[in-house]
Amino acid sequence: QVQLVESGGGLVQAGGSLRLSCAASGRSFSADALGWFRQGPGKERNFVAVINWSGGTYYADSVKGRFTISRDNAKNTVYLQMNSLKPEDTDVYYCAANNKGRYLYASEYDFWGQGTQVTVSS
Repeated sequence: QVQLVESGGGLVQAGGSLRLSCAASGRSFSADALGWFRQGPGKERNFVAVINWSGGTYYADSVKGRFTISRDNAKNTVYLQMNSLKPEDTDVYYCAANNKGRYLYASEYDFWGQGTQVTVSS
């Protein structure tokens, strides 16, 4: 059973920080790109950040300089460190895995977690 499970979401005041984790199981994801997306009610699922199999990273302009993506292949886990959070960051955050060679669109990802809620007040 291939599974991705997010954790670490919660309620935080503007300017605060959260660290999201996504643990994968069922197979190794060391050859995959691992990405984070976010989606609000009635909205599109939007790209946040990605880390490829060699450790290269790319971020959406809206989070650049505030969020950091990292991975631990030995643990089959990807992280998203979120600093200087803003109310506009409020969304459900999803992790996903991709081995197709393109990383910026939700339709390119093969496996998805169930999401974790991030709420930023004020």
